[in-house]
Amino acid sequence: MPVVFQPTKGLTGVEFHYCPGCTHGVIHRLVGEVLEEMDVLGNAIGVAPVGCAVLAYKYFNCDMHEAAHGRAPAMATGVKRVLPDRVVFTYQGDGDLASIGTAEIVHAAGRGENITVIFVNNAIYGMTGGQMAPTTMVGQRATTCPLGRDPRQVGYPLRMSELLATIEGAAFVERVSVHNPANIRKAKKAIRNAFECQRQRSGFSLVEVLSNCPTNWGMSPLESLQWIKEHMIPYYPLGNLCRPATEGHDDA
Repeated sequence: MPVVFQPTKGLTGVEFHYCPGCTHGVIHRLVGEVLEEMDVLGNAIGVAPVGCAVLAYKYFNCDMHEAAHGRAPAMATGVKRVLPDRVVFTYQGDGDLASIGTAEIVHAAGRGENITVIFVNNAIYGMTGGQMAPTTMVGQRATTCPLGRDPRQVGYPLRMSELLATIEGAAFVERVSVHNPANIRKAKKAIRNAFECQRQRSGFSLVEVLSNCPTNWGMSPLESLQWIKEHMIPYYPLGNLCRPATEGHDDA
């Protein structure tokens, strides 16, 4: 019988620790598939964050480092400068990248570091119990804002992709989602384009992936995917915000 589907060699096969219905596993597979298809697994170095993906070093089938909270772009910068021919990427959540790591990600983009960042935005602190994150939506409930985020008290959610796309050193920035099969396919294309941008030495590249958190959102997995469509995408619109002139992959 012909094989029509099999695990990617970009992942180790270790069982994920993520909650049922969480789309971190989908995003992991997309990154693993891209690295495998580009034939760079033996040349790739990833940097894991602090947060839900803290154990990513167990899952990606390439060399991995573990960074202190928020410092993955700084560590990736050091790795890439010492080993410029390696494919270097970080995998970070919104608490890691958009809160404690804001300075690191902004200045990595400002320096035009030739690294690729996979930014998973689920609008909440997942690992630590569901506190409000920099990306938590207005009116969205969290353990630290049980009545919903009030911008009069805590400000508005940060649109990190829009912010980073204004920085001259950013060569490729795109926001995608994994709430349905069509968007999963588009997400994979964006991730491939970001890695191609690095391979072409164009500069800093980032893909923001809108993800879910059924456990801390208090929803079923299906409800949480629908919530992404109805609530997150209107505030965090999907699409490419900047790309290098040499980038030519179709993202339709």
